[in-house]
Amino acid sequence: MNLAEPGEVFYEYLRRIANAVDQLKEPGEPLTALHLGAGALTLARYVQATRPGSVQHAVELERELLDFVLEQLPMPAGTNLTSHVGDAREALAGLPAGLLFDVVILDIFSGPDAPAHLACADFYREAAALLAPEGILAVNVGDEPGFTLVASQSKALQEAMTSVAAYGTSMLFSRRYPGNIILLGRNGSWPQGWAQALVAAGPHPATVLTGVELDELTG
Repeated sequence: MNLAEPGEVFYEYLRRIANAVDQLKEPGEPLTALHLGAGALTLARYVQATRPGSVQHAVELERELLDFVLEQLPMPAGTNLTSHVGDAREALAGLPAGLLFDVVILDIFSGPDAPAHLACADFYREAAALLAPEGILAVNVGDEPGFTLVASQSKALQEAMTSVAAYGTSMLFSRRYPGNIILLGRNGSWPQGWAQALVAAGPHPATVLTGVELDELTG
């Protein structure tokens, strides 16, 4: 992470989520974002850098991690970010009443030991209920070869939302390599040309699966 250039996102999976965020509104237009699994707040910094005036909330289970990040890597002046400490699902009830998000980002899953109360259609429905009409739910799924978690979470998201896509490096869809796939959910249909825009945004080569192709991934 480059604090001097927060618009530069180094990690590939974070870059792909940033690409999805870029599709939501016109460049520079503020939005509302909810980060479940705050990490180093890389994407929160990206949103602030590219869309000043955005309203953001971040939830992190480990208070020590959140305190360390905010102390060692302060957010830029003018950032409107409210931090919450606690479980991602439980924290949803504590968010401001009536606030809808343009993007909800879930960055918690890594490997087969994903928390069962988060890796399910019921949780995705609860998160989807917080979305603005044109909003997206972005789920980072890190998985091992075979992609059983990617498949199960794709299916769970399909149960909860109208439109679902899987986005990632093309070779990962062979299921022979470990890696991160970004699952994207929307309560309505996808805007025309969005998939092509995500592929063109890189890193290359990239693939976006929807419809029948995604059904093949979920089995």
